[in-house]
Amino acid sequence: MLNARYTRLIFVLLLAVPLLTSWGVNSLIVYYLVVILAYVSLLVYGSYFIQSDFFLRSLWKGSKDRKEIAITFDDGPMKEFTSRLLDLLKSEKVPAAFFLIGKNIEGNEAVVKRMMDEGHVIGNHSYSHTYWFSLNKSEAMYNDMKKCDEEIFRATGRKPKFFRPPYGVINPMVKKAIEKGNYDCVGWSIRTYDTNAKSAVQVLQKSLKNLSNGDIILFHDWGKFTIGILSDFIKEVRARGFEIVGVDELLKTKAYY
Repeated sequence: MLNARYTRLIFVLLLAVPLLTSWGVNSLIVYYLVVILAYVSLLVYGSYFIQSDFFLRSLWKGSKDRKEIAITFDDGPMKEFTSRLLDLLKSEKVPAAFFLIGKNIEGNEAVVKRMMDEGHVIGNHSYSHTYWFSLNKSEAMYNDMKKCDEEIFRATGRKPKFFRPPYGVINPMVKKAIEKGNYDCVGWSIRTYDTNAKSAVQVLQKSLKNLSNGDIILFHDWGKFTIGILSDFIKEVRARGFEIVGVDELLKTKAYY
């Protein structure tokens, strides 16, 4: 699989090719522009698609041999939205994973404690979740992640092992922070785009399209149509013979230290 290390090596070799040839100046300029553009495109792809494992190997899909999937929710806790989700999950007897934003925990400790008590997995989704999170220095990112850990521990008494980067962006600085914190980076294989969907039907279709063994589904607590389609999603998943399990069970790894 193509990753950052091999990509650098390949492009160094490509940049050296003209040294072994006798190209004209115009040809050299065009060649180098194409090579540099291709390199930058790969870096962007590797940063914004967590499934690429370009900078860091992430856990984004379970075994293809078991008819199991996991559902995850980002950006909580939010008292109204998250409590309604928990009610629905409890009635359907479905476990889920919640990747929490640390700054949202204060005032919602009871909701977070309920997640833990009802058997859901809790993961770190950074404390601040700013749009520019991935542009920080690795030490600043690590401190932000650690602060989220502290908030989760304050509410539950557990320290999460799972981390999901804001917006799923991975780059060398994010990689360094994840490794320093000794987290397991957890991604997804199906993104529902429930935060900007135009209809409930659209969210349901995206969540079910190409559903296969081992999939991890990404929802958000505050998705406009998420709660409305969740029962239909669960019903259809079960009708197709899938079992919904905790993401830790799907990945066969521990969620906490």
